[in-house]
Parts: sequence; C-alpha cells; structure tokens
Amino acid sequence: MGDLPTGYDLMLIDDTVWILTQKTNNPAYDFAFDSALACRRPWQRPNQIIAVARVGAPQDYDTLFNQMIDCKIKLINSPRQHLNGSELPEWYPCIEDLTPKSAWFDSPPQSGDVAHLIGWPVFVKGARQTSRHDPRKSIARNAAEYEALVEEYRCDSILGWQRCVIREFVELRSVKCDSTIKIRPSFEFRTFWWYGQLVGSGPYWSQFARYSWTNEERDACVAVARSAASRVDCPFMVVDMAQTVDGQWIVIECNDAQESGYAGVSPFALWNEIVRQPQSMDA
Repeated sequence: MGDLPTGYDLMLIDDTVWILTQKTNNPAYDFAFDSALACRRPWQRPNQIIAVARVGAPQDYDTLFNQMIDCKIKLINSPRQHLNGSELPEWYPCIEDLTPKSAWFDSPPQSGDVAHLIGWPVFVKGARQTSRHDPRKSIARNAAEYEALVEEYRCDSILGWQRCVIREFVELRSVKCDSTIKIRPSFEFRTFWWYGQLVGSGPYWSQFARYSWTNEERDACVAVARSAASRVDCPFMVVDMAQTVDGQWIVIECNDAQESGYAGVSPFALWNEIVRQPQSMDA
C-alpha cells in the first residue's frame, strides 16, 4: 500500500465515507471535516477503498486517479465518469433537451460560423469552465463583440487550453446583488447528486446576492436537475440550474462534484446527507 503524496490527507467520516483532502485555501471549496464531523484516520484500512477527492481541480485527473490506485484508493468517479460530468461535449448529448443549444470547436470559430450555427447573441466558454465569470470573455451580442471576445479568449490562461464552446444566450431571471464585475447573478442554484440522489442544493450566487426559492420552484428545479443527473454517468456530480425570464428551468452546467465549490450549499448538511445514503456503505 503506497504512501499518500505530500499534502494529502485521507479520513473516514462517520465510519462510512472515505475523503481524500488537500487544502486549497479557497473558502468556497475547503471544509474543516474534523471540526464538524466524526472523522478518523485508521492505521489499517481495507485493501481497496473508494474515496471522494476534495483536492481542488487536478490538472490531470487521470494521473491523480492512477496515483491513488497505487495507494489502494479508487476515486469515486473514474476518469471516464470524470469527463462525463466535467466536459460539456460529453454531458451535452445526454441532456440536449434540458440545456441551451451548444456547439464546440478545437479553437474559436469564425463569426460567420457562429451566426449560422447558433445565432446572436451567444455565450462563450471553455469545454470545462468559464474564466472567472468574466462577461467580456463570455458574452457576445454581435460579430464585432465576438471578434473582440476571441482575442481575450486566446490569451486567457483558463480558456486558452480548452476546447471552445458556443452556446445560445438565454435571458435568465435576475436577482438583486452587491456590486460585482462578474456576470450579473441570476436565479441559479447548485445541486449535488450522489449516485442519482439529491444530497444538497443552494443558491449559486450566495457570495454576491441573497435569494431563495419557493417550495414549488424548488420542486420544479429539482425535477429537471434529477433528470439530468440520471442521464449522465457520473456517480458524484453537480448540476447547476437556472430559471429563464419566462419561468423555465434549464441546466446551466454539469461538473464532477469532487472539484466543485459549495456555493450556497451547506457543506455540513451535504456530507451528513451523503453518509446517510445506502450507496455510501457500499463505497
């Protein structure tokens, strides 16, 4: 059984779920498991365990996964499942009817192709993520704005290495917020799914705005998110949802939940719900 790489910590919470952690110094992501949950670090552990990685976003998930296999640790999402949950070209075909129309390219396409395939306005992002929700690098209402955006895109350290995704721009229900240079916050919620079961939900823009949903809104949102989670093969995943100005709930993005920040979801409530899931004991 190999030693864990420097900086990693492996713990068993509530004698049920193994967590592999590494501090990222990001308060929206890190969680002090020891101070909130019953945690222990068994000197002897089973020959093979399944663990959830909370180590930030690895530059190379395959390498991390194989590195942990050498330590007799199997991460909850396989490399294939990680791609399914993280890369839009992988999850989009599974939920095309639940999310805005999208197309992807190895590099930013010509504006004429964008106009033909999607039409103005458009939302531009990398296959995995945006660049800090910067509207200058994500929203183009015409060809001129798109050309300026592409110049920013190519030089951006986050976007430059990703496949380019062009999405239909959909008007979302807005929320009142504090001053921010990021994309204007919308009525958006983050949902966490564990083997197809909802284990946490909360306002995505909780850092900038205070808003909540009615029971009816929550039920409608969760129904669409549940459908998305059931179609994408990724055991621990996040589905981000938003309401359009006409009241429709749509999927904004999917992600491997191991890499996802908590947003407005209580990490204490999230992990307590996870350890209560029947599948947790199998892991």
